[in-house]
Amino acid sequence: MGLLSIFRKFSTSKREETKILLLGLESAGKSSCLAFLCNEDLAKIVPTRGFIIKSLLHDGYRLNIWDVGGQRSLRPYWINCITRADALIYVVDSTDRDRHKEAANELSQLLAEQRFIGVPLLVFANKQDLLNALSAAELLKVLELSSVVDRSIFVQPCSGKFGDGTNEGMEWIMDQLNNGMIERR
Repeated sequence: MGLLSIFRKFSTSKREETKILLLGLESAGKSSCLAFLCNEDLAKIVPTRGFIIKSLLHDGYRLNIWDVGGQRSLRPYWINCITRADALIYVVDSTDRDRHKEAANELSQLLAEQRFIGVPLLVFANKQDLLNALSAAELLKVLELSSVVDRSIFVQPCSGKFGDGTNEGMEWIMDQLNNGMIERR
């Protein structure tokens, strides 16, 4: 079941176009999550250099998902992508405990950006198929998100490799659209 089948569950929106940023550190699994949602072959995934935009259409929705590379040299440019962003999907490798602090710091900087206040945040707690993965609750604490009150936040355990949880995360994004939590920027 791909992203388009999720859209079938929801009514047509007044909005015509939505910009969703897909961010996270390199090797977190951003492109794998997106490829699974788009029903693409995961064997052909390569690290994103720069950015890729995938547009998905369904029942009046056009979701423009910006998959932006997570290499340290590209992160300063993330801020330029925020303009008119309607939602943020932040992918975290739940098993990479050595880099959780770095992931938290990068996310904190994004959330503090004035142009990004109020934008809903979906955190994909990726690589849940591995034994040493932190749970969603543990990751919520590590990322220090429990004190964030200026936006809707949802942490979804997932596996970009197998697709587990990715559809549920996108259902949350669609709920935000349908409930008016994502507004035209």
